[in-house]
Amino acid sequence: MSNNLTVAPRREFQSFHDLPIVLDLDTIDADIAILGIPYGAPYSMDDVTNDQTNAPTHIRRYCERALRGIDRWDFDLGGPLLDGRLIKVVDVGDVPGNPTDIDEHYRIAEKVIETLLTKNVMPIVLGGDHGVPIPVLRGFKKWAPITLVHVDAHLDWRDHVNGVRDGLSSPIRRASEMDHIGEIFQIGLRSAGSARPEEMEAALEYGSHLIPDIELQEIGMKAVLNRIPDHSNYYLTIDADGVDPTIMPAVAGPAPGGVTYDQMRTLIHGLVDKGRVVGMDIVEITPKRDLNGITAITAGRFICNLIGKAVRAQYFQD
Repeated sequence: MSNNLTVAPRREFQSFHDLPIVLDLDTIDADIAILGIPYGAPYSMDDVTNDQTNAPTHIRRYCERALRGIDRWDFDLGGPLLDGRLIKVVDVGDVPGNPTDIDEHYRIAEKVIETLLTKNVMPIVLGGDHGVPIPVLRGFKKWAPITLVHVDAHLDWRDHVNGVRDGLSSPIRRASEMDHIGEIFQIGLRSAGSARPEEMEAALEYGSHLIPDIELQEIGMKAVLNRIPDHSNYYLTIDADGVDPTIMPAVAGPAPGGVTYDQMRTLIHGLVDKGRVVGMDIVEITPKRDLNGITAITAGRFICNLIGKAVRAQYFQD
C-alpha cells in the first residue's frame, strides 16, 4: 500500500462502479483513475470536516443509478461506457487528512496527480470543496499550456479569506497565477454571486472569458464552445452550484438558473472533440441536502460522459 494515498478509514468504502481499487500508485497500470479529495483549505474549524467532505463517498454510493453497469447501453454515448474496449479504469481511494498538519493533504494531492500524469493516467477528481482544484492544477505543471474551463455560479477570484489563500473562494485566482494555465473560461455565473468589484477587475485584467448564465441561455452551449480554442489541453472544474439546482440541489449556495444537464453533456462532449481533456473535477456537493440522490447521480453522469466520450475519441490504447 502506498504511504501517500489511503482510503479514508472513517468511511465504509465503495469504489466507483465497483472498479478495481488501486492504492499503490507506484505500480498503477490504468488509463483513468477516480480520485477522492475530501478536504479543502478551511477558513474556520467548522470547515475542517464539513458535509462536503462526505461527497466522494456519496457520489460513489449512487453511481449505480448513474449507470446500472459498465456493460449496459448508454444512450448519451450510443453504446456501453467503454465501447467494448479494454480500457482500464480504477478507483485510487481518497487523499487522507492529517489533523496535526492541516496542509498535508494538499501536498499529497499534488503529488498524487503528478504521479498519475507521469503514468499517463487521466484523473477524475471527486471533491470536497472548491479549494480542491488548487493542488490538482499544481500537479499539472508539466502539461502547459492548459485551457481551464470552469462551471460555477461564483467567480472564485478572492485573493484570500481570513488569510487563507487556497480556499474554496480562490481556485481561479490561484490558477491564474500558475504559469501553465492559459486561457480561462468561466461559465454559468449568475445572481449576486460572491464577487466584489476588485475580484471582477482582477478576472477581467487577466483576460478571463466570463459567460454569465443569462448569456449562456441566450446563445447556447455550442456558441460558447466555439469561443474555446481548438487543439488544446482542457481541464474542466465543475462546481455543483454552477449547475441547474433542479438536478443538483445538494449545494451550500443554490441559485436559480444554471447550466442544464443537456448543456453540460454538450460541453463535455465538445471539449473532448476539440482537443484533449486532461482531467476533471466535481466539487461542492453537500450530501445531506441531496434529494433522492439526484445530485450524486448527475455527478456520476458527468463522469460517465467524459469517460465514454474520451474512449470513443481514441484517448487510450487498448
